[in-house]
Amino acid sequence: MQRSVMASAILGFSVLSSSILAQEKSVRPGVNDSFRDPKVSEFQEKFEIESREVFSKRKEIVEGCKVAPGMTVADVGAGTGIFTRLFSEAVDPKGQVFAVDIASNFLEHINSTNREAGRKNVQTVQCTPDSTKLEPATVDVAYICDTYHHFEFPFKTMSSLHAALKPGGRLFLVDFKRVEGESTDWTMKHVRAGQEVFEAEILSCGFKKVREHSDLLKENYFIEFERVEPTK
Repeated sequence: MQRSVMASAILGFSVLSSSILAQEKSVRPGVNDSFRDPKVSEFQEKFEIESREVFSKRKEIVEGCKVAPGMTVADVGAGTGIFTRLFSEAVDPKGQVFAVDIASNFLEHINSTNREAGRKNVQTVQCTPDSTKLEPATVDVAYICDTYHHFEFPFKTMSSLHAALKPGGRLFLVDFKRVEGESTDWTMKHVRAGQEVFEAEILSCGFKKVREHSDLLKENYFIEFERVEPTK
């Protein structure tokens, strides 16, 4: 089953590449309206609280990403910089972390807090609704936490992330489980689709699924993908 899914992703990459680049319609218009001018302090209260699963398990999640000193990590949808800070420590001064976000307020906050903490290996990147704006072949590990469901143009955005990853680069996805009858009303209304849909979209953009860390999180899923080279 796993092999057939991986093979389909590889074979379908070249066929789907034209549709990825041609995607013009947002899959969820307005989903990022709250991030046009966010108040950082308000989002810190929402994001940096122990009752939020990904915050309480943040150290274990970073360990699961197997980031090593000297690596370059892209924290896509960095928000208030929770994981940016942890990745900065994990890659040590020899490595680099790109904090990618659509909101300039968040990026200014990340710049100032890391500067105050003496972290010199963090660089902020302001993305657009359809591109991460990362340079090609510059990233070893990409991390997307509770952010993929905010991608208005997922195929274009993931295509840009595929290009930004080095050969064999890895992608880690954390997002909310969306299951009818089990998930909260907020999740059902806010998150546009479930894990199967998001996985299929990512696979079609040139990735293969490596493993799922199913024993760490309850409200979220945690999946590892690997970049696949485009077929010629």
